Amino acid sequence: MDATGQQEQHTGSAGGDLYGVLLYYKYAEVPDAAALAAFYEAHCRSLALVGRVRVGPDGVNATLGGQMNALEKHIAEMSSNDLFVGTDFKLASCDDPVDERVARECGFTSLSVRVVKELVTLCCNPALAPPEISSAGRHLSAAEFHSVLQNVAGTSLNAVASAEKKEVVVLDARNVYETRIGKFNVPNAKTLDPEIRQYSDLPSWIDKHAEQLHGKSILMYCTGGIRCEMASAYIRSKGEGFENVFQLYGGIQRYLEQFPDGGYFEGKNFVFDHRISVGSLKENILGACLICDSSFDDYSSRCRCSHCRMLVLVCPTCQDSTEEYACELCQKNGKEPCQLSTGQDCKIQRGLSESFEKPSISYHNVTSKVSWSDGSEQLKRLRILCLHGFRQNASSFKGRTSALSKKLKHITELVFVDAPHELSFVYQPIRGHCSDKPSPLSVTPKRKFAWLIAPNSHCNPEQNWRAADVPFDPLQYQQQTEGFEESYTYLENAISHMGKFDGILGFSQGAAMAALFCRQQQKMCGFPKFRFGMFCSGYPAPVGDFGNEPIKLPSLHCFGNGDGHDRQIANRASAELAGLFEQDCCSVVEHDMGHIIPTRSPYIDRIKDFLSSFL
Repeated sequence: MDATGQQEQHTGSAGGDLYGVLLYYKYAEVPDAAALAAFYEAHCRSLALVGRVRVGPDGVNATLGGQMNALEKHIAEMSSNDLFVGTDFKLASCDDPVDERVARECGFTSLSVRVVKELVTLCCNPALAPPEISSAGRHLSAAEFHSVLQNVAGTSLNAVASAEKKEVVVLDARNVYETRIGKFNVPNAKTLDPEIRQYSDLPSWIDKHAEQLHGKSILMYCTGGIRCEMASAYIRSKGEGFENVFQLYGGIQRYLEQFPDGGYFEGKNFVFDHRISVGSLKENILGACLICDSSFDDYSSRCRCSHCRMLVLVCPTCQDSTEEYACELCQKNGKEPCQLSTGQDCKIQRGLSESFEKPSISYHNVTSKVSWSDGSEQLKRLRILCLHGFRQNASSFKGRTSALSKKLKHITELVFVDAPHELSFVYQPIRGHCSDKPSPLSVTPKRKFAWLIAPNSHCNPEQNWRAADVPFDPLQYQQQTEGFEESYTYLENAISHMGKFDGILGFSQGAAMAALFCRQQQKMCGFPKFRFGMFCSGYPAPVGDFGNEPIKLPSLHCFGNGDGHDRQIANRASAELAGLFEQDCCSVVEHDMGHIIPTRSPYIDRIKDFLSSFL
């Protein structure tokens, strides 16, 4: 449900029981991003605030929710810091979050503070330096922006301080799903909608359509202003003919506060919090259902494209008859909605790929409905591909996660698969009292596997145990840099045999591999092919370059807290992996139970909540 008629501009002290949302950003040099992030963590928790804070060397970007009096205290505290001089704190009262599922997906059920390399990623090519933020376009207040639009058909462009009249173009810097429910509509002005899936696609669109911008007065806008900062700097970096770039300061939010009737803005402003969208006094609907094309602009159902996971508009009637969708951009690329089908018992025999022979892997693909003991039915269980850790196998990982499987049995089906690299049988010698020779092992060795291996590793299995050359190193994962190509091909072949999965779960090295696998799918296809990912005690494998573009996948990251409870994978390594994913749909669960996947409350409840949003 949108917040039309429910949001109020903040004009003064608010009552203690009122709920509010605060948005602000500040581009400035941050000497110690980690220290500032730690301050945010402690300060926001003391005020019971939820939402997202991103701190980078180039500034801060925050979206917070909580009681209005707490938000006012936060503003007062940050305003006392010289770093935030001149910051536009956009505070609005609204209803409390009523839809737990929407609030959770938007990150408004907990606090997430992250240190990032840059506040917004304009270009996903790490070889290209971002434009200088000091070159950003000139800020226009909502009144100035409106004045320009009023005079587009006239003879003066005084509000843009132009020495000569130039043709005005209005450029939307937002994603296509945002523009579908609201945009500026200005008579006699050329409005450009890049129809991009994500912000990092904007530079390539600008490059391809530079002739439409050259020599023009360019008026840019976005939700709250931050995306226009870097994008306007990018346009101006093109040099002569691209100097006249202006941006709506405070974004659409400030404009609608200044012009409650909507002014030249039609429809609703999409926002990245539990409100979903904010409208004006107008009640016009710009959006349309993806399936039947009827007027519709409500994203609260959180329907997503089956291919790229972008939000799509689907009316309630069509939601009842259609379970999977292809967004307009995927349809333009010839993709159709995936078809759901009931499964059957299957066997994967040896030879999932020509390069590797593997033991037979049995799995069961459940039917669309699962019966409860009382005879009622629930929705289709989520089918999750599970990747074990280093020197484990599918059987041992299944055993280790038996408690997790029981706790999730009504909503998931966990499918386990061995990694392709079979390891030698090694053990840590235990020397006897009267001999320096290692004591022999009499147990029958069980086959162990890995997704990634160290250079020059001996991966041909031996028939007998051999002693390890050196003591086991808990940081050995940092040297495991080879074998990804074979593992990627192996998993693609396995999935083609086993059928579609809703999600992927990885533990330790399996989590690192799962992230690499999703990243590679995104590079090749534009997006991962799963609906979600779960990464437990993971780390960013030192394989290739993740680049600046986040992995576009709803993700849950579960790992030991910073008190040294996980002796295998450092807390900061797991946190770094979480930072590589799209933060708007990234959840983190930190626990104190070591190198395991926790199954007791409150951790299992957080895991269930995450999975339930995909049922």
